[in-house]
Amino acid sequence: MDSRGGPYLNTRALCSPLGAVRLCQLTMGCAVIAMVTHSAGYSGSHGVFCMAAWCFCFAMSVLVFFLDATRLYSCLPISWDNLTVTCAAFATLIYLTASVVYPLFFVRSECPYAGCDVRDFRIAVTVCSILCTLAYGAEVALCRARPGQTVVGYMATVSGLLKVVQGFVACIIFGALASGSEYSRYGATIYCVVVYAFCFALTALMVIMTLCGRTKAVCCMSFDRFVVVCTLLEVLLYLSASVVWPVFCFDTKYGSPGRPSSCPHGKCPWDSKVVVAVFSFVNFGLYVADLIYSQKLRFVSSHVPTNSRL
Repeated sequence: MDSRGGPYLNTRALCSPLGAVRLCQLTMGCAVIAMVTHSAGYSGSHGVFCMAAWCFCFAMSVLVFFLDATRLYSCLPISWDNLTVTCAAFATLIYLTASVVYPLFFVRSECPYAGCDVRDFRIAVTVCSILCTLAYGAEVALCRARPGQTVVGYMATVSGLLKVVQGFVACIIFGALASGSEYSRYGATIYCVVVYAFCFALTALMVIMTLCGRTKAVCCMSFDRFVVVCTLLEVLLYLSASVVWPVFCFDTKYGSPGRPSSCPHGKCPWDSKVVVAVFSFVNFGLYVADLIYSQKLRFVSSHVPTNSRL
């Protein structure tokens, strides 16, 4: 055997700040799932969402840690640095959502359970979920490109991270649209849905191109210029949708400016319309910020060793 090649395992995956953060993610994620299945419990659509979010992020973290520790990521036709920071940013948002939804629907100040064990377990689940959210956020902070650095991993830049947030907000909009929003009543609201879908697809395309390393010339343009052109188009489209949707949902000619008194809580189309309107403005702001940051972006397409930042 040849012992001159160094250890087979990637020691930086364990003995580095990034490795410590990922171990914390695995520990907290495992604790959350164990406590929920043991005694805390979950029920209904909100509980299923939280459990699915925790399980998905835990499985993703196990896979990332294993591939990094064994260096098997080098066998994959992807940009590893871009993939890991994208997964961390996405997991941060999912965990943040679950950390808000679970205590909101399952934690009560009173103690209706025998011995308060269930309540205590649910509080512990919430605490561990918040700690795991911070761990994923710490990974994003460790991997994020610093000012003045030559940008190699686009997803590590502010613009790249904003792409992840934009896609997450779009998923919230799609969820609200599917929850009885009555968007098919008018052609104008159907146009808004088309805008949301088109912008989401365009954002996903840019993320996929980055993960696959397709960051050279695109349609006779450099990748950074391509990003700016696409982002400007998304800003204009979201601006139109952010104006059209409230008019055709809350103007007295087309809808109701206030919540109908006969509308049942949890199943009211008016509530879904409000969610779509609010997050349309949120995503519009995110695209504007993305456009501003993209002006300063100069992307260099080259391969660098993984975890070279640490």
